[in-house]
Amino acid sequence: VPFRKYTGCLGRTPPAKEFKMSQGRWPVKSAKILLGLLKNAESNAEFKNLDTETLTITHIQVSMAQQGRRRTFRAHGRVNAYMNCPCHVEMLLEEKEESV
Repeated sequence: VPFRKYTGCLGRTPPAKEFKMSQGRWPVKSAKILLGLLKNAESNAEFKNLDTETLTITHIQVSMAQQGRRRTFRAHGRVNAYMNCPCHVEMLLEEKEESV
């Protein structure tokens, strides 16, 4: 996957040349989460008596969510912020009409 926006401290890799970029990675954790969302959408479609073989993704959007705030304690009595960056994933699936 080519990285276009967050390219700081990111190494270069030859497979990114396919996208005319030099920096890229393989985001394993994000891919696992998206596969879990797809499995969840498939089970929801089965529950609603939809044909899971003809489902197509019509819209997918990832937007930022509110950050969680914690703190971590450092040496010499100091305290630093320890924040996470969650996101909202919106995915729409529709049954594709078969052409006769």
